[in-house]
Amino acid sequence: MSTIVKIIEIVTESDKSWEDAAQNAVTEASKTVDNITGIDVIGFKGEVKNGNVVKYKAHCKVAFVVKNS
Repeated sequence: MSTIVKIIEIVTESDKSWEDAAQNAVTEASKTVDNITGIDVIGFKGEVKNGNVVKYKAHCKVAFVVKNS
């Protein structure tokens, strides 16, 4: 039995937190991709204005199964 998994890279953002930005990656990907099995957060970035983080960005790899046999 073999499983084929595909990985896509996604960058998402949030006004709340880096965790929310990572969740947004899964939420957005799941709109067009089925069988998501995992997420790997590659990095975080933020946008700063007036000394405050105003945008939280997550660069993620999302894995999903394309074939199970």
